[in-house]
Amino acid sequence: MPEEKPVESRKQRLARELKAETVKTFTTLMVSAFGLIAAFAWNDFVKQTISRYIAPGQGLKSQLLYAILVTLIAIIVSFQLGKLAARFKPEEEKK
Repeated sequence: MPEEKPVESRKQRLARELKAETVKTFTTLMVSAFGLIAAFAWNDFVKQTISRYIAPGQGLKSQLLYAILVTLIAIIVSFQLGKLAARFKPEEEKK
């Protein structure tokens, strides 16, 4: 005769779901925090690179160049990540 599993109480199920959601939220927050740190690092790199090739007295020109460069990088990265994500979608979702 097969053993019956004990029925999980509503409180136990709620506690398990709450724990899982807490871990998921914490993980998302940590990944976001590291993403922000990486963004600041890239921000400093791009600013220093632009300031190397544009005279310091040309603030508005360098800010415009910086904004355009960051926008182009964001577009390219977003496009490439979209293509990558599409490769991993299940077949049902691709149609």
